[in-house]
Amino acid sequence: MPNARDNGYDVDGSVLEGGGQILRIAVALSAITGRPLRIHKIRAGRKSPGLSNQHKEGIELVGRMCAGKLSGCAIRSQELSLTPGRISSGRFTGDSVTAGSVSLLLQVALPCALFADGPTTLRLRGGTNAELCYVLNYLDRILTSISNFAPPIDYVVHVFLHAAKRFGINVECNINRRGFYPQGGGEVNVKVFPVKKLSPITVTERGDITSVNIYSYVAGQLPNKIAEQCADMVKHNILQKLGAAPDIKINKLGERVHDATGTGTGVFVWAETVRGAAIAGTANGAKGKPNQQVAEEASEMFASNIRCCAAVDEHLQDQLIIFMALAAGHSEMLAGPLTMHTQTAIYVCQQLLGVKFSVSMLPNGNCMVACNGVGWENKQI
Repeated sequence: MPNARDNGYDVDGSVLEGGGQILRIAVALSAITGRPLRIHKIRAGRKSPGLSNQHKEGIELVGRMCAGKLSGCAIRSQELSLTPGRISSGRFTGDSVTAGSVSLLLQVALPCALFADGPTTLRLRGGTNAELCYVLNYLDRILTSISNFAPPIDYVVHVFLHAAKRFGINVECNINRRGFYPQGGGEVNVKVFPVKKLSPITVTERGDITSVNIYSYVAGQLPNKIAEQCADMVKHNILQKLGAAPDIKINKLGERVHDATGTGTGVFVWAETVRGAAIAGTANGAKGKPNQQVAEEASEMFASNIRCCAAVDEHLQDQLIIFMALAAGHSEMLAGPLTMHTQTAIYVCQQLLGVKFSVSMLPNGNCMVACNGVGWENKQI
């Protein structure tokens, strides 16, 4: 259990989700608050305990951003400490070396960059469209495979950053090159503008769907017809699963990605609503994986999120928690059943910031998540 230790944070890295979520939030909050951090029992319950290269690179990136002193930040280490300095603006590079997700690098670095003394440019390298183990059974997915989801960069651009604007977050994201499993090699440039304080959000209604967008792509030696066929199958599946009102526009695009490292294919589908929500589904191709399976995985993820009628989808809910906790005022969001990642994010933010979250279960199984943020102020601008 996290607790204060000599005005620092002491975090048990094995609780709840017991993985990278604890590391990313704890390290980011340590850098933002300036309080020393010790994390022990890192990923203790996992098949390969301790830090992976992905975690190590993200933590070292934050260490550079806050001129911090790191100890124990090594692959397979189960204990580390961070003594943060001042968060500075500038240019920083995070490179997972492998196909580690650039989106997860951004998850740990973005909160810190918001409290820098000026704009920050992040050059993030690795996998832009990482592997996803997806279980079609909805309950099994909520309980288990959520931990295997690394948001593709398309999700970051069209869903996460879209939602982040509500907090007053201003980010520019450019995909220079896509990278796929196992080579990686993708590169994304992200420019983050600092905030004085984060604004609270009220996201309690999804609203009617106005459009559905399907983006299907191939890279490397794969023919373009694969992307076109996958987009057609996703559109067909969505119409079968959900139907479509006459005013819903479904845009489909199948294209070849010329700027990419390695061979890959995938599909990303997202809906926009009258209330400004964005709900998504995604799937990646793999060697020996039929196009029909890729299309079905993306379609079913999307359809289950739409059927849920929540204002945020299953993969966005946990990503908003740290910003709700830091914001100045009362925030609320309507989520589906809380994932273990979300429960973990709430737990860590409550323990480290002293903020209190409330979770109200609704009759349909959805949850209203609320908190009064601490109103953390960036005193450098």
